[in-house]
Amino acid sequence: MQYLHDDEFNQLFREARTRAFHLETQDVYNTPEEAEPLRRWLAGEPEPDSEWYSDWDDLMSQTTGRGIAVQRVRIVTVPNSDYTRWLCAVSDSNVAAGEDIRWLPRHLVSPDEYTLDDWWLWDDDLLGFTIFEPNGRFAGTAVTQDEVLVERCRTVRDRLWPKAIPHAEYVRSEFVSQR
Repeated sequence: MQYLHDDEFNQLFREARTRAFHLETQDVYNTPEEAEPLRRWLAGEPEPDSEWYSDWDDLMSQTTGRGIAVQRVRIVTVPNSDYTRWLCAVSDSNVAAGEDIRWLPRHLVSPDEYTLDDWWLWDDDLLGFTIFEPNGRFAGTAVTQDEVLVERCRTVRDRLWPKAIPHAEYVRSEFVSQR
């Protein structure tokens, strides 16, 4: 495996030929850059400047603008954590940037149908496992073209994608916890 970080990771989107798929399996990500926006949202305060995620949205707009599909499945526990409810509220910017985000309530899928790790799969042949520091900060991606691992993740993606609920439908569904 090769470790990639920052622009090396972003370059994978610039080099993608057909699609990039992301599987997220955690109910909470304690990334430091999200702490203040999450705190403000939970307190009912106005959303702060969106600069903390604008670089990502710009990258996704560029990627999808080239005709590359960017797909994301988030496996979530119901009732949703505060973090998941916040993600539901702020993911419209990701969708506007071209990402196709879908949600899959954990109780609707068998644990043997997915992996516990978060990962990206680019063009069906390059797999990147997401690495987090102990404090939750994104630390980079460990990429591989190992055929067995890539095939397993392709199978997971192909199994989960049709089961997952599109973002606009999910945020209006009975699965989203309202407090």
